[in-house]
Amino acid sequence: MRGRLVVFEGGEGAGKSTQLRRLGSRLTAAGVQHQLFREPGGTPAGDRIRELLLHADAPVAPATEAALFIASRAQLVAEEIEPALAAGEHVLLDRFMLSTYAYQVHGRRLDMETVRAANRLAVGKLRPDLTILLAIDPAKGLQRVGSRGSADRIEAADADFHWRVAAAFLEFSNAAWQAKHPECGPIVAVDASGSEDEVEALVLAEIGDRLPELALVAQ
Repeated sequence: MRGRLVVFEGGEGAGKSTQLRRLGSRLTAAGVQHQLFREPGGTPAGDRIRELLLHADAPVAPATEAALFIASRAQLVAEEIEPALAAGEHVLLDRFMLSTYAYQVHGRRLDMETVRAANRLAVGKLRPDLTILLAIDPAKGLQRVGSRGSADRIEAADADFHWRVAAAFLEFSNAAWQAKHPECGPIVAVDASGSEDEVEALVLAEIGDRLPELALVAQ
């Protein structure tokens, strides 16, 4: 049986990495085969792209930024995600195509259809089985990021940029938007403003309802 692809999305400080690790720990405890990846990165080529994207000491043009994110995604899908899913392993992924639509299309104001076409080249027919969209006020999310220390290049963008990203993620949780973008698969928004335990309970409830094969980890 083919594995499931579960994606965690959201703005800065929403808790994606934390909730992904928590779900991974539950899968491990239940003896469920799975792998965890993050974007950009997850492969030798992708990790080098990640360093350039997040820590470049020179300006990166919006189109270059989008192309690099999508290049990293193409390598991750081909080298890691597709083989794992074909082998029956579940894949938990920190960011995927919604982040490109939010950050590069809405945040950097690139053309949506151009970016969609490039993304299709990267992922082919692959689509998430479920995307958990962790919703948080940008100000609160950036406050969380600030408490962790220095910000990367994306986190350090101005407030208007992050508000555009947040508005995009809000739009993505709308059923009408999802119907027009079937490549993104089912998306469910979860309130990420609470504690880690509170958010985890909401995430597990959605997984239990929507992915019966993973229901055991949600109990």
